[in-house]
Amino acid sequence: CKSIAFGRTEVIDNTLNPDFVRKFVLDYFFEEKQNLRFDNCDLPSLFCLPQSFLGQTFCTLGEIIGSSGSRLERVLSGIPGKKCGSIIFTAEELSNCRDIATMQLCANKLDKKDFFGKSDPFLVFYRSNEDGTFTICHKTEVIKNTLNPVWQPFTIPVRALCNGDYDRTVKVDVYDWDRDGSHDFIGEFTTSYRELSRGQSQFNVYEVLNPKKKGRKKKYVNSGTVTLLSFKVESEYTFVDFIRGGTQLNFTVAIDFTASNGNPSQPTSLHYMNPYQLNAYAMALKAVGEIVQDYDSDKLFPAYGFGAKLPPDGKISHAFPLNSDCENANCVGIEGVLEAYYDCLRKVQLYGPTNFAPVINQVAQCASEVTDGSQYFVLLIITDGVISDMVQTREAVVTAASLPMSVIIVGVGPAEFDAMEELDGDEVRVSSRGRAAERDIVQFVPFRDYIDRSGNQVLSMARLAKDVLAEIPDQLLSFMKSRGIEPRPALSPSPTPQINVHL
Repeated sequence: CKSIAFGRTEVIDNTLNPDFVRKFVLDYFFEEKQNLRFDNCDLPSLFCLPQSFLGQTFCTLGEIIGSSGSRLERVLSGIPGKKCGSIIFTAEELSNCRDIATMQLCANKLDKKDFFGKSDPFLVFYRSNEDGTFTICHKTEVIKNTLNPVWQPFTIPVRALCNGDYDRTVKVDVYDWDRDGSHDFIGEFTTSYRELSRGQSQFNVYEVLNPKKKGRKKKYVNSGTVTLLSFKVESEYTFVDFIRGGTQLNFTVAIDFTASNGNPSQPTSLHYMNPYQLNAYAMALKAVGEIVQDYDSDKLFPAYGFGAKLPPDGKISHAFPLNSDCENANCVGIEGVLEAYYDCLRKVQLYGPTNFAPVINQVAQCASEVTDGSQYFVLLIITDGVISDMVQTREAVVTAASLPMSVIIVGVGPAEFDAMEELDGDEVRVSSRGRAAERDIVQFVPFRDYIDRSGNQVLSMARLAKDVLAEIPDQLLSFMKSRGIEPRPALSPSPTPQINVHL
């Protein structure tokens, strides 16, 4: 992979312990493996000449963010037989106005617009742009048949309301709703975020003015008033806030060992152990695991299989540890999971059926024991076929949706996975016995949609990971928000030589 020079720090003269000030602003994507290389040089040149090279190190952006306090120390290397010292990175997220405003308004003595009744008023909020135009940013609900409406409280990102400029004009239009869409204009007023933030006061009672009426009628005063009843601002926490505060992602793998995968010793099998390249199961595992592992400090990953007959008595199991240790299913690192997977293929008999519920319930049990926000569980299920226990699986997903947990399902092979879409609640939330899932926690994708036509496995894995992991940050946030959990303060790194990476 070709490296692209991103930037360089300032030069600090005559020191072996530089404290660099220059910050690098990078776009961060949880679902991507963002590889970084850092070269340490002695000369202030754009290129590291051989005589100026002092060492280098490699890491991913996820490793920096996932480290305790988003602080990562790495040893520099690259000069044989010489100690090159170490380098410390810290990362912080640019706030960029993450506040959310919640407000409620009412109106009094609005103009009557309907012939057979009173008005049906609603408000439209507009943010002003740099060029003097306005962009709609919120509409309230319609209150029927009243000149004195009280609208429900609503929430809006401060960025959407004023783009971070607290003094920027916010225009509010008042309309009378009509069924045919030709809503009647009652009037307008202007304010700003700074004025609204004062809350309920004499300053936040606005005259609603209709310019046409004002121009026609000498005695025109206004078309009513709008009053701000309440206004509060809360910070919107991000995925990075929780990771920097110490939230760990616990990654668990479950692999399909049913007979429909084919004999692992045959090249036609989805479990075929090709000495020269990874099979589909290994690719899916490696693609997802190598990204999630950056957010798990101990790098110990429980790994299970389902749908196989186990030695010595041939008992069928749907949640057996790949490492054969019933007391501790943890594998060391993603390479340890792969090693246990290959070893397990040599010992068990592929059988069936394809049951998901046991392994989902097993991870859900672990998640139910840690609901304080310190841990979030991600279960990766890799399978080649249709679920045999759909009723039980739906029940397991509905239960898991109330826990700090997400489920990723990757379908491998040519099978039709239509039934699997039922679990991915993007459009219709999963339900069981009349109970709907509290959150959407399942992401399903067929691996064949991501395979590179030229056979590039690295590209195939990157595409897969990007899609299946994209929803994890929002799923984590939805759980934390539903439980009122706030991120813990990030650990403050000690003042040591460092490079700061800002996101």
